[in-house]
Amino acid sequence: MADEHQFIENGLQRAQIDEFFGDELGRAGYGGMDIAKTPMGTQIVLKAEKPGMVIGKGGKNIRKITTELTERFGMDDPQIDVQEVDEPDLNARIVADRLANALERGWYFRKAGHTTIDRIMDAGALGAEIVLSGKVTGARSRVEKFNRGYIKHNGEPAQTVVDEGQGVAVMKLGTIGVTVKIIPPGAQLPDDFRINEDVEVDAVEQADADEGVESLLEAEPEEVPDVSESDVADEDEVEVPDEDPADVIDEEIVEEVIDDAADDASDEADEDAADADSDDQAAEEDDADDLDEEVAEEAADLVAEMEDAEDDGDDKEEDA
Repeated sequence: MADEHQFIENGLQRAQIDEFFGDELGRAGYGGMDIAKTPMGTQIVLKAEKPGMVIGKGGKNIRKITTELTERFGMDDPQIDVQEVDEPDLNARIVADRLANALERGWYFRKAGHTTIDRIMDAGALGAEIVLSGKVTGARSRVEKFNRGYIKHNGEPAQTVVDEGQGVAVMKLGTIGVTVKIIPPGAQLPDDFRINEDVEVDAVEQADADEGVESLLEAEPEEVPDVSESDVADEDEVEVPDEDPADVIDEEIVEEVIDDAADDASDEADEDAADADSDDQAAEEDDADDLDEEVAEEAADLVAEMEDAEDDGDDKEEDA
C-alpha cells in the first residue's frame, strides 16, 4: 500500500474508533483519546469524566471494549489506559456533549449557550466560542454564535492551542450541530507579551519648567578645534583621510585619457591615408611601366618596317 493510502486508512480508522468510543462511553463523559503504536501493541489513552463507568464492575466494560477493538477494527493487542479529566468544563468534547443533551431535554438555545459559555469562563479559560447550526427555533436552519474572551481561528495556534469538540443534538425538527472551542488557562500564544518590572532603564532627560520641548530637540553645534601653523610643521605630516578610489574621479586623468584616445584615432587615420596614397602611387608606376614597354615595342616595329622599305628601294635601283 502506498504511503498516501496508508495515511488515509489510518485517519479513517482513527475517526471510526473515536466515534465508537463516543457511542459507548457517552454516559461516562467521554473526553477524547490518544493512540500510539508501540512494539508491544497499540496504546490507547481514554479521557473520561467518570473513569469508573468506563472500567465497569470488575473490569467487565473495559474487557468488552478491548474485544470490540480487536474484532471490529483489527487492532493487535490494544492496551487501554483510562484517565480522569481534571476540569470537565475545560474539555471541549465534554462541554459539547453536555450542551447537546441540554438542547435535547428542551432547553432554549440562548439560555443553554450563555449558561455553558459562562461556566467555561468561570473555570479559568482564556477564551471560548460556541456555534450552534441547524433548526434551532423553526423550519429554517441558521447559525448562532456565543463568544467570550480571546479565541484563535487560523494558523498554528488554532491547531495546537485551541481545544475543539463537536456534538450532535437530535431534535424533532432536525439535528443541531454543536461546536465548542476553548483556549485553556496558561496557554502560550504567539502574541503574548510580558512586562519585566525589575529591569534597569536609563534615565530620560527631562526639560525644566521654564524650558520647552524645542530646547531639548535643538542640538548644539559641534565645536571644531583650531589648528595653528605651529601644529602643522610639514604638509607631508598632515593626515589625509583615505578615500575609496572607486568613489573619487580625477578630472585631469579623465582629460588625459580622452586626449590620448583622440591622438590614437588621428594617428590611425593618418596611417590609413598614407597607405592609400602609397597604393595609388604604386598603381600609377605600374601603369607607366606598361605604357613604356608598349611604346618601345611599337617604335621597334616602325624602325624595322623603315629598314625593310629602304632595302627594297635599293634593290629596285640596282635592277634599273
